[in-house]
Amino acid sequence: MSDIFSSLGNLGGLMKGLSNFMPQDDPKTQLFKLQSEVSDLKKQETELFTEIGKKAIEQYGLEAFGDTANRMNLIRANLAAAEQKLAEAQGIAKEKEAAEKAALAGRTCSQCGCENPEGTKFCQDCGSKLGAANHCPACGAENPANVKFCQQCGGKMQKEEAAVCQNCGLSNPPGTRFCGDCGSRMGE
Repeated sequence: MSDIFSSLGNLGGLMKGLSNFMPQDDPKTQLFKLQSEVSDLKKQETELFTEIGKKAIEQYGLEAFGDTANRMNLIRANLAAAEQKLAEAQGIAKEKEAAEKAALAGRTCSQCGCENPEGTKFCQDCGSKLGAANHCPACGAENPANVKFCQQCGGKMQKEEAAVCQNCGLSNPPGTRFCGDCGSRMGE
């Protein structure tokens, strides 16, 4: 809520700055400037009253102000209750957001990054099992989906596909240039 008011305060400053670009002899510009000046002075007055009130309470104690003190105590009690409700609502919102992120992570493929519908067990794009951890092939550290390099060791996350020989069908290690069974050049 205070963000809204601070934004409005910034908007007032922006409008004041823009008024410098308006024709200075225009009655509307003069009216705007005067309204802005009055508003600023009222704000300063309110801030000064607040400061005086705080000093008076420090010097004389809240009880010295009778009925006003009772109203202040009621406001403080209401403020504490409202702050407690706000903290609870923020906690619930954070829990909900964490649950939504976990659900999204559970249905986002760790291999290709495709976001799948709820209830899907295998990626609709690449067929990988969903919910499987995305482990670094170099150090084994678990990483989020879609990272290209391990956040732990910096190693490349993409697992290279086995090289299948076109001639005999043997599955060779990634990067193999010649088949280990028939000697055929890979990729031909």
